[in-house]
Amino acid sequence: MVFYGVVFLLMEGRHKKPLISQMEELDYRTALLIGLFQVLALVPGTSRSGATILGAVFLGCSRTVASEFSFVLAIPVMAGAGLLKLVKTGFQFQPMEWMVLLVGCLSAFLVSMVAVRTLLAYVRRRDFKVFGYYRILLGFMVLLYFWWSGRTLA
Repeated sequence: MVFYGVVFLLMEGRHKKPLISQMEELDYRTALLIGLFQVLALVPGTSRSGATILGAVFLGCSRTVASEFSFVLAIPVMAGAGLLKLVKTGFQFQPMEWMVLLVGCLSAFLVSMVAVRTLLAYVRRRDFKVFGYYRILLGFMVLLYFWWSGRTLA
């Protein structure tokens, strides 16, 4: 967490004009490379969206394009994870359970749309420094927790 917080701060310290400032300018090669940054989310403490946003900015995308594309990339990942969970349960649900699942999916979709809009509005006006500081602070808090509790990170 601390490492990626520092990377966010370093990224914001660069004053480089983005090569890609609109989603329509994103080509297949760049989109594929950004998608490959999702692999970094396998490292503990790495968020999928943080990894793809950093990757997109380093590949020349504006903050807004990087954030938008990161959310677009989440759609197949989340849909695949949900489908895998359904397959593992064998689709063995009672009618009421299907209704609860449907209401849960719908409410999650609506809340995520509000969250995405809010974050994109924030990113259009401000930088990612606050996220960098947040990750550094949270990372140190996690390290302190494990240090004080005598637990290991493994």
